Amino acid sequence: MADKLIDPVIAKKEPAVAKMGPGEYHWCGCGLSKNQPFCDGSHEGTGFHPETIKLVEERELPLCQCKRTKMPPLCDGTHNKL
Repeated sequence: MADKLIDPVIAKKEPAVAKMGPGEYHWCGCGLSKNQPFCDGSHEGTGFHPETIKLVEERELPLCQCKRTKMPPLCDGTHNKL
């Protein structure tokens, strides 16, 4: 079990532009996933949880990787201030 995190880990200081088809996805909110920007379960025990993304059609989304966005899971440019 991982230690509780106070702040999420910064995976990268740029968004991941992901082209995704219809379905359900889980965005990593802790920054520990080895499958960024998506959750791989590494958040267990950290106090962080993934955000669910549900799409009904194909979309291209800028997903936050710095984990500091105010609009999770979407990038809001916060990485430019880190």
